[in-house]
Amino acid sequence: MSEPASAKLSSVADRLLPWYDRHARRLPWRAPPGARADPYHVWLSEVMLQQTTVQTVQPYFHAFLARWPSVHELAAAPRDDVLAAWAGLGYYARARNLHACAQTVSRDHGAQFPDTEAGLRKLPGIGPYTAAAIAAIAFDRPSAPLDGNIERVVARLFAVQDPLPGAKETLRARMGDLVPHDRPGDFAQAMMDLGAGICQPRKPRCMLCPLAEACRASARGIAGDLPVKAAKKAKPTRQAVAFWTVRADGCVLLRRRPDKGLLGGMLEVPSTDWTEAAWDAADARGHAPLAAGWTELPGVVRHTFTHFHVTITVWAAQVPADTTVAAGEWWPFDRLSDAGLPTVMRKIADHAVKQGAG
Repeated sequence: MSEPASAKLSSVADRLLPWYDRHARRLPWRAPPGARADPYHVWLSEVMLQQTTVQTVQPYFHAFLARWPSVHELAAAPRDDVLAAWAGLGYYARARNLHACAQTVSRDHGAQFPDTEAGLRKLPGIGPYTAAAIAAIAFDRPSAPLDGNIERVVARLFAVQDPLPGAKETLRARMGDLVPHDRPGDFAQAMMDLGAGICQPRKPRCMLCPLAEACRASARGIAGDLPVKAAKKAKPTRQAVAFWTVRADGCVLLRRRPDKGLLGGMLEVPSTDWTEAAWDAADARGHAPLAAGWTELPGVVRHTFTHFHVTITVWAAQVPADTTVAAGEWWPFDRLSDAGLPTVMRKIADHAVKQGAG
């Protein structure tokens, strides 16, 4: 007589943890199986990993630790330095919240992170997933984090066919049913690793999976079809004009964006608003940072954000060395790489240079 499906699912941790002991990924923020990681390392990595890949995050993680080895040192850093070091990771509200969270932990908690989900949720920038992940991985609490990899594993284990994102609460509850009281932190990381390396989005490697016998989707031959995702809406395209202004002493005009909103607090090449309607020359000129002999450069800059595309026309001008502006700062061109420009702004700078406007 075959083992009931409910019994197989109840043994998920018993099947998965020995696999994790042998196959755990070596990541710079992780402790070996059976050991607890530094909460500062776990928090920093989890914030960086939101909407970003492990491969992309690793050099940033090393750079942050080299510069700010503790949460106290990160809290004491100027926010602009943190934003500049974050440049290229995207979703810049994370960097602002990272700095605010470090200050809160340093000032209000004696540089010690709270060790419960409830306590972690009170910190800036820490939502349900991040709180659960830190509580489990850093403090071995029986929490149920649910990232994209774990969503996929759980959806297949239980053959959940309701589409995401509507099915998230069902998947979170199912994950909670699986979390063991022994080694919950390792279990969470094992589920992440299983999703990353075995239970992949396309062509899941079921023959190598330690949970294959417990997986309802695999038994039904539908693992590759799960999780179901709702159809994505087409992204709109916005238009803008950027003003690449070079002073005769070799400085480039930059300005800082407002704290709230897209790319908040980051330095930018001054531009018009980003609108769905194209800009005509007269309206665009009214948004220029100063009066100058503007020339439209050939070609455009294209960039994609989470919810929209943007197409940017670049206007360039050269101005005298004594030119001043009411808003903005003149940045030496040979130090532009130190400005921490977000990716779209680096694209504008690269485009201007390629067109001979550097």
